[in-house]
Amino acid sequence: MGTEPIIVIVSVVVVLLLVLLLASLRILKEYERGVAFRLGRLRQPLQPGVRIVMPGLDKLVRVDLRVVTLTIPPQEVITRDNVPARVNAVVLFRVTDPVLSVMAVENHAVATSQIAQTTLRSVVGRADLDTLLAHRADLNEDLTASIDSQTAPWGVKVAVVEIKDVEIPELMQRAMAREAEAERERRAKVISARGELQASVELRDAARTLSEAPASLQLRYLQTLLELGADQNSTVVFPIPMDIIGPFLESMRDRSQHTAQVPHPSQTKASSDER
Repeated sequence: MGTEPIIVIVSVVVVLLLVLLLASLRILKEYERGVAFRLGRLRQPLQPGVRIVMPGLDKLVRVDLRVVTLTIPPQEVITRDNVPARVNAVVLFRVTDPVLSVMAVENHAVATSQIAQTTLRSVVGRADLDTLLAHRADLNEDLTASIDSQTAPWGVKVAVVEIKDVEIPELMQRAMAREAEAERERRAKVISARGELQASVELRDAARTLSEAPASLQLRYLQTLLELGADQNSTVVFPIPMDIIGPFLESMRDRSQHTAQVPHPSQTKASSDER
């Protein structure tokens, strides 16, 4: 009878120890690290696997080492050329030092989000609208470097910062559309002028070549007549070479000059009467 209370006490103690042991077991996944405090004092980081954390004595903080996607809400910014815009972005970061992410900052995710928002407004405010729209990659690199330099003391590595969308006022969109249309018209006029210049140069060279061989000009006339006949036009053009009508024009010019030099009979009679 005297041994029964002892057996009961031992059984209770064993059960309590088993319960305490089971309550002390913690399983850390491969992508997790554990930052444990024993009576307020920092312990060594706990590696993945089964770990013992004494209830009431130890406090465990799980730290996820995977890449975290953080969406920055739209920010009202004013660019360097005084254009209002709404800009949002995406930040990809991960924890590289679990101890610093717990000891150096209260909540590294919230702190990274706030730093990303302020840095986004600052960087976009230093750029003009054309840079924001056409050179977004440079702004992304600048944002990544700026945010990463501020989160590095917290054991947080910012890998990528990408600007997702840029919203500008409707009036500014219309002005940009008119500007783009004017630019396209200017390019079209420049291209047309360059084409006319090249065509004139080619025509000049062709004229020089044809002037060296008059027979080729005759062949060109015949080819033109053939092309006009193929189109079934009602108008027929008969080109006359200048070397054929040239002598007639010169004879008519000489005759007109001779007529101008010979006095009219009436003028001769008037002069004799005066005498």
